[in-house]
Amino acid sequence: MELAARRGLSALAVTDHDTMLGLDRAASRAADLDIRFVPGIELEIMFIPGEFHLLGLGLFHPGEEFASTLTFIDAKRVERNFAILERIREAGVAADMDEVQAIAGGTIVGRPHFASLLVQRKFVKTKQLAFTKYLAKGRPFYVGRETVPLEKAIDLIHASGGRAILAHPLSLFLSWGKLQLKLNELKEIGIDGIEAYHPTATLNACRRLETMGRNLGFMITAGSDFHGENRPDRKLGITAGDRKIEDSFLDGLELDFVERPKA
Repeated sequence: MELAARRGLSALAVTDHDTMLGLDRAASRAADLDIRFVPGIELEIMFIPGEFHLLGLGLFHPGEEFASTLTFIDAKRVERNFAILERIREAGVAADMDEVQAIAGGTIVGRPHFASLLVQRKFVKTKQLAFTKYLAKGRPFYVGRETVPLEKAIDLIHASGGRAILAHPLSLFLSWGKLQLKLNELKEIGIDGIEAYHPTATLNACRRLETMGRNLGFMITAGSDFHGENRPDRKLGITAGDRKIEDSFLDGLELDFVERPKA
């Protein structure tokens, strides 16, 4: 939140993967700094061949069912992390989970921390190479995640007052023709919008996604997908084409904001 304030941002969404644990702290600090805060989450949905990430934006009233679902996902994440570690050990890299947790520095352990471990062990030169060769889907150290069924994820988001948004649609790895058919299907299932603008896509591709989405009646969002020090190439408040994210994308979500008092 303080970084957002230094960069002059008027609004910010936090959408950590499969957890809402940071949202209350973020909301409190955002109120102090006069930043409009959008509580959110990013859920992984099972999809072949690509990656399907579902954003929940505007989770102002998450319920017990949402919390219990995330608790289950968290337990499965721990099992997955030990499975990844075992594959790394089998490849001849000496390591234990305490080391990985130390790299995570008290945050939730995930693949970026295993990538850092591989760099520290000089198994690879860079974290990106660790993903490309070993940790990405289909690579030797990859272990699939337990995911929330799409319909349930949409219901949980809507029950929390939020919007269900398909993150970075190009990660589905579908041709443009098949992507339009899939988006039409997702619209019928209940997804509210698409993240048309993402820093990994070209500006032309993002504009094409926006046109496709609007023609299908979707809300359109833009994201920076800021990951902190894990991804120094991502800039807070900046999306495709190195452009600032305009307020119009937030306005288009038509969220019923819950204003929090300043501390």
